[in-house]
Amino acid sequence: MTTNLRLPGRPEELTLPALLLRNAAEHGELPALSWRAGPEGREGRQGGDGWRTLTWSEVRHQVAVLAAGYAALGVERGEHVLLMMGNRPEHWLSDLALVHLGAVPVTVYGTSAPEQVAHIARHSRARLAVVEGARELPRWEPLLAAPGIPLEALVVAEAAAAGAHHTYASVYASGARRRRGEDFEKGWRESRPEDPLTVVYTSGTTGDPKGVRLTHRNIWLQSVRLDRNTELPEHAEHICYLPFAHIAERILGIYLPLLRAAHVRLVADPAAVAGAVRELHPVQFFGVPRVWEKLAAAVKAVVARLPEEQRRAIEDAGALALARAGHRERGEEVPAALEASYALAKERVLDPLLERAGMDRLVWTASATAPMPIDVVRFWAAWGITIMDAWGLTETSGVCTVNRPDRFRLGSVGLPIEGLELRIAEDGEVLTRGATVFDGYLRADGTVEGARDAEGWFPTGDVGRIDADGFLWITDRKKELIITSTGKNVSPALVENTVKEHPLIGQALVHGDGRSYLVALLVLDPELAPAWAAARGIGAASLADLAEHPAVLEETARAVAAANARLNRTEQIKRHRLLAEEWGPLTGELTPSLKLRRRVIREKYGPLIEELYAAPAAPPQ
Repeated sequence: MTTNLRLPGRPEELTLPALLLRNAAEHGELPALSWRAGPEGREGRQGGDGWRTLTWSEVRHQVAVLAAGYAALGVERGEHVLLMMGNRPEHWLSDLALVHLGAVPVTVYGTSAPEQVAHIARHSRARLAVVEGARELPRWEPLLAAPGIPLEALVVAEAAAAGAHHTYASVYASGARRRRGEDFEKGWRESRPEDPLTVVYTSGTTGDPKGVRLTHRNIWLQSVRLDRNTELPEHAEHICYLPFAHIAERILGIYLPLLRAAHVRLVADPAAVAGAVRELHPVQFFGVPRVWEKLAAAVKAVVARLPEEQRRAIEDAGALALARAGHRERGEEVPAALEASYALAKERVLDPLLERAGMDRLVWTASATAPMPIDVVRFWAAWGITIMDAWGLTETSGVCTVNRPDRFRLGSVGLPIEGLELRIAEDGEVLTRGATVFDGYLRADGTVEGARDAEGWFPTGDVGRIDADGFLWITDRKKELIITSTGKNVSPALVENTVKEHPLIGQALVHGDGRSYLVALLVLDPELAPAWAAARGIGAASLADLAEHPAVLEETARAVAAANARLNRTEQIKRHRLLAEEWGPLTGELTPSLKLRRRVIREKYGPLIEELYAAPAAPPQ
């Protein structure tokens, strides 16, 4: 829905400081930011629930203090400042403070390798970086003396690890001494909608990260238009757990809350998000596909241990939920009898279990960043949770298309947002243009390299189709399409998502570029595989043991055969290997946004892939 709050200007005229001023003036006593621990320098009010909270008026006061502190360190209008911290208040508040100075905050993924950090430091020309603590310092300190890198100083959030560097607390204390209200108010009013609000470096699935420069106008048009496509209570809480280096969390965890005067709950450890959901019972939740897959696996593991009678009741309730979703998907009125039966089943069967997971109050759930497996979408729809899949890129300031509660198609990524155009090129690539599309990539000299053609179209790199009703369906990344030795194009995501529908298989990578057939690396699901084995009396000390167990290997072969039966001959997996170690960002196989780093996986398992091709291919299914 469109927020009912007063906007301090037309959407294309908004700036971040103007919105923060409105929030402090008109919603000053509402909660703005909450976190679990009280870092040094600016304690929030401790609640009885263990959360510390700042109101919007308190946020603006602390932002003004921090802005003075960073100005004392020499931060100037237009320069980039790098941030590498988790989802903690120092990060969120510093981001806003730097914008009030006219500086450009640039968040760097906490999992970035030293060479990636060096590339961003060199490319951005930043003189200052604000980092979390001891884990980050070894990647930053060498850059202070590195040739060609202008980095001059570090601010460290955790004082115990700071050593000779500035501490966040000292920056805040300095700002408290130096702050002059008239300077702060005069300074932020120089911000213009066309000024850069942030630079987001892409996560680098291939090659060095690229710097995407986004303006106030890009972001606030995106935020206003996205707000018009959601149905939420005013000032709704948002559980903020994805990295601020990702455009999705910058929109959902910083910019939309500023637009809505909403309440941000910071979760520093992404692994703790399920616990936060159980505690807070949010009305909205966003997760990338891998997060929804993991949550679905956890629910399936719980359901598998329930008595058979209760499992049957859940299946019956799920059938009603799916039937109801089908009517809504087609734009039809739900028959009264079905609506009544569903409401009763939801109340008696589904809600008590959803309440235990903290998911009983959800009214808006969404996903983006990668194709959502249709079996995961249907799994949640059977629980009455319709995931509004969206699609977009960093370069488009976030989403280009969204599913809406009143118009959606399960498996699609929705309809274009207001003011955005889509077109499919001859080779299937999705092109887009509009005011939320960035101007271009940041060059090392500070200029911008244009990325749109003469008519304003930006090639997204995604392949897809638009159906007769205008819904966009994404197939894969153009660069990731497999071209076999026979010249056939194969979407690896389609094949991978099909085989992952079996509960044993949590992750998959399909390979076959330049080959005559496909092979696959499959990873056991760490939650569901042990539950599957236990239900069949299979004892195993570890996932590695399960990955070698004959019954597991036989079931995996059946899963591949079942997937192949639904795929055409070119798409079928002819050989596979089962792995036990889950892929993740820390081990390098996934990006921080949990997308496959295909090149890294292919290099890591290169000999194993060659073994699969050295052996005779399995007969076609």
